[in-house]
Amino acid sequence: MGTLWWNGTFFTMERENEKIDAVYVEDGIIKATGKKENLSDTYQNKITEEYDLQGAFVYPGFVDSHLHMVGHGEKLIQLDLSETTSSENMRQLLKGKVKSLSNDEWVLGEGWNENNFIDRKIFHRDELDEIAPNQPMFLTRICRHAALVNSAALKLAGITKDTPNPEGGLIVRDLKGEPTGYLLDAAMDLVKSSIPSVTNDYVTIALQKAVDDMLRLGLVGGHTEDLHYYNGFKQTLTSFTSVIDGDKRKFRAHLLVHHEASNEMVKEGYMEGEVTPFIELGAMKIFADGALGGRTAWLSTPYADDPSTSGVAMHSEEQLMNLVEKARQLNMNVAIHTIGDAALDMALRAIEGFPANKGRDRLIHVQVIRPDLLRRLKKLPVILDIQPRFVASDFPWVQERLGEERLKYSFAWKTLLQEGIHCAGGSDAPIEPVDPLLGIHAAVTRTKPGERHPGYLPEQKLTPFEAVQLFTSGSATAINKESQRGKISSGFVADFTILDKNLFVLEPEEILQTNVLMTVVDNTVMYQR
Repeated sequence: MGTLWWNGTFFTMERENEKIDAVYVEDGIIKATGKKENLSDTYQNKITEEYDLQGAFVYPGFVDSHLHMVGHGEKLIQLDLSETTSSENMRQLLKGKVKSLSNDEWVLGEGWNENNFIDRKIFHRDELDEIAPNQPMFLTRICRHAALVNSAALKLAGITKDTPNPEGGLIVRDLKGEPTGYLLDAAMDLVKSSIPSVTNDYVTIALQKAVDDMLRLGLVGGHTEDLHYYNGFKQTLTSFTSVIDGDKRKFRAHLLVHHEASNEMVKEGYMEGEVTPFIELGAMKIFADGALGGRTAWLSTPYADDPSTSGVAMHSEEQLMNLVEKARQLNMNVAIHTIGDAALDMALRAIEGFPANKGRDRLIHVQVIRPDLLRRLKKLPVILDIQPRFVASDFPWVQERLGEERLKYSFAWKTLLQEGIHCAGGSDAPIEPVDPLLGIHAAVTRTKPGERHPGYLPEQKLTPFEAVQLFTSGSATAINKESQRGKISSGFVADFTILDKNLFVLEPEEILQTNVLMTVVDNTVMYQR
């Protein structure tokens, strides 16, 4: 009937340094907290199970507030280029992949980042043709807002010198106007539509791998955006319900709904809210711009290292207004991807023009802001989905992109919290590693693992308590469940991330040496080291 968890240090996350000795749980909900002896006496006739945690450290279950779970699973089963440190290393990996495929199979790779290469090389289609003269190739950049393709892929997509740039995208061309094989944002869709659809079994396997990996890393849930890309809304939702069945796998999946999937959502009879006890539909996801890496994040003034561009707006202001209005008509909140300050400005105008009917809207990434935008943010019921690991992966090269003047209000997590703005922490996996300890480390140190310097924009460092809050109460607040999730307190769900170290007293580098001992969802041990 009831479970007693004891002999651990339980951090409530109600207040800094507040901890308790034991927790009593019934039906997946924390019934009481306090001293082990008191709980044992009070509930002696109801306790049917006990967990002696042998001195471990217990946190409210960590939740990734923004990622792409199917994409993370794909990264685990596809060619992963995210760890390549040179263009030659990438070339050799591609050659090996080509040899393993038949002549008609697509060469698919994920996660390359030219900023990790000394030569900053972006492969030309001619070079990719040498590696794969016959097989079409599609290689997604780490930001997922750019891709490299070879001539075979361009031919299948019908992209030639005369193909116009699609709205919200760019076909990069050489001096003669010929496509180089580098595609930005919406231009990628021209080739994606030629890639054979993935099977439903493939999506299910990718999800299984993603959930199991996230549980292994101490995550009890994730807010994910997948419902538009893999055979449609209904089929992808079916994969989620089959994988996260509430029996073999318990995991709290909050699914954002891409605006193009919202029509199918309505047609299938769904609305924002609970689908199963572990799966819920969330806000309408809208992209306002691209990413800094490919210079498609939309800035109010040109890029410092390329004054010819200020980035790309994915929608006109009228189109964005219409999408937010549509969300309100469906009684949905919105979750708008905004990286550049111009994109944030337009997103705020849309939210101001069509205020939320309920709860909070979400602004995702919010990497570049301005003082005037900060003032407007404070007046709105919004929460910001931030990714601390972006500091580790984007610096120092992002300083070249933005220039010194914009940096004061870029990646400014401490400033946002000090201004009273709610923030939630995520990874944006597969763009960044899904491990929440990496995100916590980056929030605290503002460095890459192993670096020894004061940190990139060190005044924006978070305390360990603030960093852990991002992945606990912050993620709960993002979905208006701050009274049910994200703390260890009576009435909250019994979701725990159990570690072998106290994150609040460690030297920063020790965070990365911390082990997940147990991941508990709904009072059920879903992973044990």
